[in-house]
This record gives sequence, structure tokens and C-alpha cells, in this order.
Amino acid sequence: MDKIKWGIIGTGKIARKFAEALKGCADAELCAVVSRTLEKAQDFAAEYGFAEAYGSYKELAENSDADVVYIATPMSCHYADSMLCLNCGKHVLCEKSVTLNSRQLDTIFQTARYKGLFFMEAMWMKCRPTYLKAREWVSQGRIGEITYIKADFSNDIPWDSNDRLFRPDCGGGSLLDLTMYPITIAHDFLGNPDEIISSALIRDGIDLSENIVFRYNNSANAYLFGGFEYRLRNNAIISGTDGFITFGDYFHCTDEVKLFDRDGKIIEDLRFPDRINGYEYEIEEVHRCLRENLSESPLVPHNATADVMKIMDTCRKQWGLVFPGE
Repeated sequence: MDKIKWGIIGTGKIARKFAEALKGCADAELCAVVSRTLEKAQDFAAEYGFAEAYGSYKELAENSDADVVYIATPMSCHYADSMLCLNCGKHVLCEKSVTLNSRQLDTIFQTARYKGLFFMEAMWMKCRPTYLKAREWVSQGRIGEITYIKADFSNDIPWDSNDRLFRPDCGGGSLLDLTMYPITIAHDFLGNPDEIISSALIRDGIDLSENIVFRYNNSANAYLFGGFEYRLRNNAIISGTDGFITFGDYFHCTDEVKLFDRDGKIIEDLRFPDRINGYEYEIEEVHRCLRENLSESPLVPHNATADVMKIMDTCRKQWGLVFPGE
């Protein structure tokens, strides 16, 4: 592939950030975009330089020349939109959380395997240089055996019943939107927990906030928090027997990562400024995987995405929280 042709489903805020990153990637071709109205798609195409605009998701999936489609619709639409694209022979990068539950996710993975197509959750955190550096330090044994992880992701977001974040029919709530980042980092560095202890504040069918504890048989623990009720620094620490790693505020997209020894002395203090806006890293990972004919990314493997979804299923079961239509 000289250039990889991209389609985008959705024209909201995150789609705009993604399109901005695509424009800055020399080997990406902005092929097609679709919105719920043709006018919105045409405006988006004109603003970012997409060759084609569609007013029907089905038309883009069936008729566009896109090699891979980025799905940036509300969570409750991800399953149907992903299945549409896969069944039309398109590779897919789908925003997190990919689906509402494990049943939907399993079907997507089975379809991608059957069709011989690439599928990846758009977990941009796992593709960023800061996160990869932390994984490198851990794999090198720089902090010894991990014993503790703490991660927060909470923003003060006023209640708005029209906002997708507060609509059960859109898969709203902080778990699938924010808290999945703390869950992901804990899972990625410690694996599946042996015990999950969680509680949530539920209002009108969505979770406003949650506290989650992972306990492991080797005595490691992870303490995770997410929500819409108040603003936190949204940072994270990974602590081990020989040192610890900290991320800057908004750990999921920070450009700062630090390595400390067991006495709290800084060993390395690194920054990796974004070349565009941070979304370029997951775009480049998709390009690498497609060029190497990979069906999934080693950075965001299917089994890890599935494990995190099962953890979130377990949390919602503990809270008695069910989405409409489940």
C-alpha cells in the first residue's frame, strides 16, 4: 500500500480530532466520511479534505474505496457500525468502548476472523510513546515486581439528559467512557484480577462514578476511580518492589512519564511531545499492521480488549446496571 485510504463514520468532536491527525500523516489518504445527514458529511469533507461524503453509513461501507474505517459514533452504535463495515470487507478501527458487552464484542471478533480483516479498538493510550516507555521499563525489571497500581479518571461534567454521556440508550455512563482507562492500565500491567470489588453511584440508568478494586492472589492490588462528578488530576502510578512509574496528569494521553527507584529518586524523566495531537500514534499502528497483514495489533490485542470488556460486564452486574436492549 502506497497510501492507506481512510473512511470515517461520524462527524462529532472525536472524529474531528482524528481527521486532524489523519491530515498530518503522510501515508494516509482521506477517502470518505459519512454523517447522519449528507450536509454534515459534506461540510466535514470540505473542512478536512475528504474526497467523498455520504449521507448513509451503508453507502460508505458498500461504495467507498476506503481500506479501513474509523468508527466514531456513540457507544451503543459501535456494534452495528462495526458489523456493517466488516461485512462489506472493510478493516475497522473502532472507538472505545467497542461494544456495550462481551457478547457483542465476541461476535465482532468472530466476524473479523472469518472475513480475514483487521480490527482494533481505538485505545490510543496503548500506542503512545509514554505508555510504551512504561511497558519497556516494566519488562526490563526496572521497578521489580508490580505490587500496586492507582489510576483516576474523573471530570466535572454537568448533567445533561440530551448528552450521550447521560443517556442509557447511547451506552452512557462513566464506566465505558472514562473508567475503562484505569481498568485498562491495571489489566495491562497486572493481568486479570482474582477478585473485583466495585461500587457505583447510579442515576437514571447511568453510572455517574465508580470505585473499583482489583485484588490478586500474589497480594498485588489496583485502586481505580472514574466519574463525572468532580475534577481530579487524572494521573496514575505503577509501583513495584524496586521502584515506581508515574504519568503526568491525564495519564491516558500525557506526554510525561517518570521512573523512580525504591527510595523515590528520579532515575529517568522523559517527555514525548505529540507531533500532531496524539491520535497519530494509533493511526501509525493501524498502518503498520495493515502493511504487515496482521489481523490484530500486538499493542491492542483482541484478548486484552475482551478481558477489559468482561471486567466491565462484571462491574455492571455487581451494580445491577443494564443497558436498554441487552
